[in-house]
Amino acid sequence: MTMKLTVKRFRTRRPDGSVAEPLSPASEPQAAARPQQVVPDNPFMPSEEDDGFGNASFPTARGETRVAAPVPGTPDAAPVEIDSIRREGLTGRQLRIARRLAQKHGLPATSDFDAVRLLRSRGIDPFQANAALEVVSGGLPPEPPIGSRALTLTPGDMPRLPQTIRPPGLPSPELQAEQAHIAEVMKIQRDIARRRRRKSAMLLARLSVFVFLPTLLAAMYYYVIASPIYATTTQFVIQQAEPAAAAGMSSLLRGTQFATSQDSIAVQGYLQSQGAMQRLEADKGFRDHFSAPGIDALLRLPAGASEAEVFKLYQKMVKVSYDPSEGLIKMEVRAADPDKSVEFSQALISYAEDQVDKLTQRLRADQMKGALEAYEDAEKKLQDANQKVVDLQEQFKVLNSEVEATLVTSQIATLESQMTQDRLSLAQMESNASPNQARMEPLKRRIATIESQIAELRAKLTEDSASGLSIAKVQSQLLVASSDVQTRQLMMAAALQAMETARLEANRQTRYLSIAVSPVRPDEAAYPRAFENTLVSLLIFTGIYLMISMTVAILREQVTA
Repeated sequence: MTMKLTVKRFRTRRPDGSVAEPLSPASEPQAAARPQQVVPDNPFMPSEEDDGFGNASFPTARGETRVAAPVPGTPDAAPVEIDSIRREGLTGRQLRIARRLAQKHGLPATSDFDAVRLLRSRGIDPFQANAALEVVSGGLPPEPPIGSRALTLTPGDMPRLPQTIRPPGLPSPELQAEQAHIAEVMKIQRDIARRRRRKSAMLLARLSVFVFLPTLLAAMYYYVIASPIYATTTQFVIQQAEPAAAAGMSSLLRGTQFATSQDSIAVQGYLQSQGAMQRLEADKGFRDHFSAPGIDALLRLPAGASEAEVFKLYQKMVKVSYDPSEGLIKMEVRAADPDKSVEFSQALISYAEDQVDKLTQRLRADQMKGALEAYEDAEKKLQDANQKVVDLQEQFKVLNSEVEATLVTSQIATLESQMTQDRLSLAQMESNASPNQARMEPLKRRIATIESQIAELRAKLTEDSASGLSIAKVQSQLLVASSDVQTRQLMMAAALQAMETARLEANRQTRYLSIAVSPVRPDEAAYPRAFENTLVSLLIFTGIYLMISMTVAILREQVTA
């Protein structure tokens, strides 16, 4: 099945000015069969033997240099023709048009170059406008009638059409594709490098704003603006008084740093307290010293600063530490003037000594107070007991009841001895046959008198007389008073011993401060440490920037996920 080619009609004007009528498609075969009439006087009309271009040569046609084409249809001619077509340097668009045109004509083309070969073997130029129009319109050209000129053409008589050749210096399509790929890769690489440079510039800008600039400002402050600060170092230890002889388990820790560790910690806390700051301000003018106009604005106390602001500065300027391994308290006092730093240090040492005394003052006072009160009470009671004995002696007119009782018993013994002798004498007289009554009567009266004396003396020992108590009662009262005196003496001795023990214990509880390193006036400023502080500032700002960057990156990832 064939389809007729539909073409547009155009009017052409002859050289002589006449207009030629267009041929209709139906009359084209007849026109082709009729011999053409050429006007002889028109030099522009070509003859049948002339192609109309004269002796003009066309380098792109390659018709003059082409080797005699092999006979189409033979198997050996196809590779040669395809190789010749490949050397023409056809573009990719031309090859695609040739493939589509070969498909429209039903030609079995194995490649784009083979499609060009087959079309040319059929007498069709795939690069003419009519051929492209056929591809667009989808129609096929009508088959020429039998006997026409198209059927008598041989491969040698094929029209020599302009050929597409590659200009000198233009690369092949494969090389162009490779170069295009390389150019695309380089473009991507340049884009990646540009984005990398842009990101690096942005990173450098962020680091400059958030890290380098604050670090530079800190370095300028520490190197240029900050006031020099002088530091005075002092070391002292708190010691405990020891008795002459200390024994027992309680004495194992005596003399070591563990015995006074609590006191050292208490003194450290006091030196860092607001009370010590108030005493230092009242005695040495701490606030006025750091409010001077010569100190930099960041360190200087503002006018009318509160107590909290002064105490915050005091904590920065006074550093106290305790070393438990050695029992030393280390104190560093800073000031804007070296003399002031020494003065502040000496004042704080005196405050520490007062605090050490106050730590055990109450304990020592309580111990001595109890022992002293007990001793005074025993002494008073002893005096009362002695006074009672004296009162009894004055009352009974007796110096010693035992002596009085001894005297009365000795008198009784003497009288009884005399009475016994008189009785023996009387018995001897009565044993006579005629006793002498004159001698017996006085002896009897004497014996009666001695008996009455002995009775009186015995009554004096046991019975109350009209003038006072008996000797037994007096003796018992005096003995009670004497025993009370002895008891009070023992109690007074015990109270005296307790008071002495309390005094020794109070002396043992005494703490005193020993200075190991005395404060010395510094000759160089110890602060600010510009390099160390600048490095610390850089690390701090870098850490803050990294934390913020990581947080922002994590949040961005969570939002875009």
